[in-house]
Order: sequence, then structure tokens, then C-alpha cells
Amino acid sequence: QVQLVESGGGSVQPGGSLRLSCAASGSMSSINTMGWYRRQAPENPRELVAQITTDGTPTYAGSVKGRFTISRDNAKMYLQMNSLEPEDTAVYYCNVHFKRMAQFYDYWGQGTQVTVSS
Repeated sequence: QVQLVESGGGSVQPGGSLRLSCAASGSMSSINTMGWYRRQAPENPRELVAQITTDGTPTYAGSVKGRFTISRDNAKMYLQMNSLEPEDTAVYYCNVHFKRMAQFYDYWGQGTQVTVSS
């Protein structure tokens, strides 16, 4: 089992910044991908915001490229969000994905709310 705990959400005005953190604990493969997803409305699916591999290779959604920066330090992951827009309002979820013994695993955090509003 893997536990993921997010922190750092909150409310900010357009143009502001927030930093999300995710701490992973438990048993997971040393080779894994950690990522941030968000759900902008309850009826919407979760969408990938950014992800980063064990060797530090990042991937970003087009809508956040140049504004958000993902980073990690072993089992801790961060998302620096700058120039926030109202469209970034969502519940943000931490995810870890890995393969072990020919089986794939996905774990999710409980989510943290980010609200961008004037």
C-alpha cells in the first residue's frame, strides 16, 4: 500500500502563485512516475496537469506549460503554480504510478482545493 498526502491548496487572486506538495509513503517501486491531476468540476474527468519520472523528466499539459513547474525529491513531489488563472480552479490530486512483478499500480491522494478568483 502507498499513502499520498497533499498540502498547499488554497485561494488566490488571478496572477498569484501557490505551491502544492505531496508526500508518498509505503511500499512502491523505486522506478515510478509521480504526477498531478486536477478535476475542475465534479462531472469532469481528472486531467493530467504534470508528471515527473524517477530520473526527473517532466511532462506538462499544454494549458500549464510555462506557468507550472513540477519537481520531486525522492518520495516528495511539488507543483509550483505561477500566473494562476480562474481556469486553474480545481481539486488537485497527487498520483503515483509504477510497475511491480508485471502488474501496474496507481495510487491517489485525497485531493486539495485550489481556487483562483478575484
